[in-house]
Amino acid sequence: MTRTKQQSIVLASWIGILGNGFLSAAKITIGIFSGSLAVIGDGIDSASDIIISVLTLLIAGIVSKPPDARYAWGYEKADMIATKVLSFVIFFAGMQMIFITGKNLLTGAERELPSMLAVWVTIISICGKYTLSIVQLRIGKKTSSPMLIANAQNMKNDVLISISVLVGLIFTFVLKLPMIDTLAGLAVGGYIVKSAWDIFMDSNIALMDGIKDPSIYNRIFESIEKIPGVFNPHRVKSRQIGSLYEIVLDIEVDGHMSLQEAHEKAEEVEKSIRKNIDNIYDIVVHVEPLGLGSCDEKFGLDNNHKP
Repeated sequence: MTRTKQQSIVLASWIGILGNGFLSAAKITIGIFSGSLAVIGDGIDSASDIIISVLTLLIAGIVSKPPDARYAWGYEKADMIATKVLSFVIFFAGMQMIFITGKNLLTGAERELPSMLAVWVTIISICGKYTLSIVQLRIGKKTSSPMLIANAQNMKNDVLISISVLVGLIFTFVLKLPMIDTLAGLAVGGYIVKSAWDIFMDSNIALMDGIKDPSIYNRIFESIEKIPGVFNPHRVKSRQIGSLYEIVLDIEVDGHMSLQEAHEKAEEVEKSIRKNIDNIYDIVVHVEPLGLGSCDEKFGLDNNHKP
């Protein structure tokens, strides 16, 4: 039986919760017993991924709700709000790691070499995180879910973190310098904080009714140019609602056309845009008589102001 989008997101979320739960518990526990701050930091990062998966699970039920009188555009932007919350969660996890390792560096406390358990749990983490990222990415692409695709990228970043921890541990054992493990933990904390900042800034685009890829406007104009009898596309605007695009634009047609003919031209424009651009939420086409379009519009783009 084919799963719905919501069911697929719920499945991916539970896989993330269980997988990250196991890896986080293993890394924090073994990190404590083995004496590796870097492994503990890696475990804290995996713990933040559990929160991400739980929020994804909750948001799956919200974004699938149909539009209503209060939210006429639907609930798709709930994932952007969740993403903003996630950035703070990840930031807190990174700062905790920086605080722990920084305190250790400032106090100058002597540390023993971590045990080999730290190396083995890190290798297991790399394999587990890579597998989780592949699962999240496949389901994310299948359902066109920006939350899952972003989570898959986050887990790929975690693989890089675990690899850096592993390299730090190897150098720690080779050079017999426990301080390298502490420095690796500090670097992991800094990387987590930077990831939180990037996620925070990226989520601003959709919340401010922007789009991540301005080249979509070129594809809109190309789609309109294919329709004969349609002129001067202007006040062209696009914004993202979740992973979908809402597009609003004005076009000009022969003023002597009948209302039915002008309506058919608008429908041709809409069909052409949908054919050229995936993930369309809605398209609104306003038709004006030829020559009445303003040349100095405050909002939107025209052929003279392409990106």
